Amino acid sequence: MRSEIIKFRLAKGSEKIKIAWVIVKRASRYSYEEPFWQFLKRKFNVREMEIKEIMRFLEEKGELEILRSRDGKHLYVSTLKKISRNPVTLDKWLNR
Repeated sequence: MRSEIIKFRLAKGSEKIKIAWVIVKRASRYSYEEPFWQFLKRKFNVREMEIKEIMRFLEEKGELEILRSRDGKHLYVSTLKKISRNPVTLDKWLNR
């Protein structure tokens, strides 16, 4: 996953979005590991802020909607759990 994050930082345009999705989908596979952020750090040497940055990038591009709590805080792990349960949303099927 470390090499994919480096590719993400170097990529531009639609290639950057594709790489970001690869990273998010791979991180979502492990979203049920507790504690999640420490697991990613130990296993893949990936920091919490790197995944959050990629998810915010996808949200800015309109590709992903990060879940939020009532007080407006971002729920990154819950969003990843949702992605792992439903990898293709109905919106994506309708847009094809």
